[in-house]
Amino acid sequence: MVQTLIIGYGNPLRGDDCLGWEAAELLAGMVRNDTVEVLAVHQLSPELAESISEAEQVIFIDASHEGQPGTWKCEPIWPATESNALGHHFTPGGLLACAQAIFNASPAAFLISVAGGSFEYGETLTPPVATALPEVVRRVCDQISHHDRTPSHA
Repeated sequence: MVQTLIIGYGNPLRGDDCLGWEAAELLAGMVRNDTVEVLAVHQLSPELAESISEAEQVIFIDASHEGQPGTWKCEPIWPATESNALGHHFTPGGLLACAQAIFNASPAAFLISVAGGSFEYGETLTPPVATALPEVVRRVCDQISHHDRTPSHA
């Protein structure tokens, strides 16, 4: 069983929206652990529910339109309610709801979101988001380490 699933998502051709991809690529190169799986995807899709159901914890990483560019937060998330779980655009909560409904799985989940400064066409992060990237990667590594140290996972 995968203990931690990391899903970095966004459009790698839209400036700061590539933050999720950049973080996923860095983490894939850094984390040498068979219990961690790292994915970089353009958007959240229902097919991810199966992978989510096989993990003990899931960490989503994405850029946000809210906040001062480069600021970030890590928040626990839960399955979305039935009224907003399914639709054309999946959210992390919607995917958690799918994993719960289809596979009876409820992994711990977190969303790390970084406020972007530009979502225009381009393949580079703005300086504030580029500065935040190592902090985000460090936070994910800390979360993996913390999860690995809990007694139920020893």
